[in-house]
Amino acid sequence: MNPERKQHNAACHCGTVRFRVQLTDEFSTIRRCSCSYCRMRGAVAASAQLEGIEFIEGVVNLTLYQFNTGTAKHYFCKTCGIYTHHQRRSNPSQFGINVACIEGISPFDFPEVTVMDGVAHPSDTAAGPRVAGVLKFQAMI
Repeated sequence: MNPERKQHNAACHCGTVRFRVQLTDEFSTIRRCSCSYCRMRGAVAASAQLEGIEFIEGVVNLTLYQFNTGTAKHYFCKTCGIYTHHQRRSNPSQFGINVACIEGISPFDFPEVTVMDGVAHPSDTAAGPRVAGVLKFQAMI
């Protein structure tokens, strides 16, 4: 980890898996994905380089899920089932970090979240990454 970049504390729901993460661009490029798996998971992810994550405890409690090409690696806490992060298929040198796991952050803190086109995945097309839309949250009063 780069000591000059901000570190965020993060954990799964039950607290068994704890980690620190340095985001590549803080929260300026948070996103969701429209692939079959991410649509069901519904998480908002922020980017981190592979070396930007440090597990404090519980790394042995993570379980791995892979599907389709098996390139992306999705990690979950075995105890509470919360998705903590994944190694991206579109950029294997990056993790997508579940922003809901970051201390003091809620995915509802962001009024707009870009949704990437995971159905026509950038690794499957020559066109590169495409935006599928923007999800807008409204505050409920």
